[in-house]
Amino acid sequence: MCLQTSSHHKRLLLLGGTLEARRIAAQLATLPMITLTLSLAGRTRAPIDNGVTTRSGGFGGVDGLVHWLKDHHIDAIIVATHPFAAQMAHNACEAARRTGLPIMRINRPGWQRSPDDRWLECDSTEQAVTLLGKTPRRVLLTFGRQQAAHFEAAPWHHYVVRSIDPIDPPLALPHVDNLIARGPFSLEEERRLLREHAIDVLITKHSGGAATWPKLVAAREQGIDVIMIRRPAMPDIPVVDSLDETGMTRLVAWVSAL
Repeated sequence: MCLQTSSHHKRLLLLGGTLEARRIAAQLATLPMITLTLSLAGRTRAPIDNGVTTRSGGFGGVDGLVHWLKDHHIDAIIVATHPFAAQMAHNACEAARRTGLPIMRINRPGWQRSPDDRWLECDSTEQAVTLLGKTPRRVLLTFGRQQAAHFEAAPWHHYVVRSIDPIDPPLALPHVDNLIARGPFSLEEERRLLREHAIDVLITKHSGGAATWPKLVAAREQGIDVIMIRRPAMPDIPVVDSLDETGMTRLVAWVSAL
């Protein structure tokens, strides 16, 4: 039996996997006449419980997402994915165009470089590998296996890889330490990590936000080089520039006006 809902009842798809998505889920769950489904990429083995209906895994490209939106009678899409999840954002944009659904993207503010930062910026993980150079270095990587695997092309460095889940299969590198930890990390924790592992270069994606900022402060304090991978281009859709109080108010108003 198919249950009919009020014409004012709205079903939303929230593309998440970020701190911003968790905050949005908690806020929208309090609104009457809103049914929210949070979608996660499925790359983390034990995701945090966000207290709302959650699905995990891909949709099967744009066509699969369009079918899912129609099958679940979705009324609007909120894109609160990681700043580097560009493909998912572009797929959501195209799916919204095909279905005529309203869509909103949440933008996480980028980090601001200070004069004392020793950043060397690039556009890809492959470029980051090249920028490490030929002299052996002690390198901290702060992302998962998919990106870390590129560094197998430079096996003369000593790598410290910090990730939420174990690196499986292990990297084909002669010198690698795997640290399993879930952030956010305090400034003192980041200082200690860099000191204890004698790190002389940090490689990170420009994910932005306050949660992972301490590692860059610690690197600045200790004079450590940072290879910063720039963000990919995002689709041209309506955006909330920051999920501060003003941004959250704007998002809730947008949802309420659907």
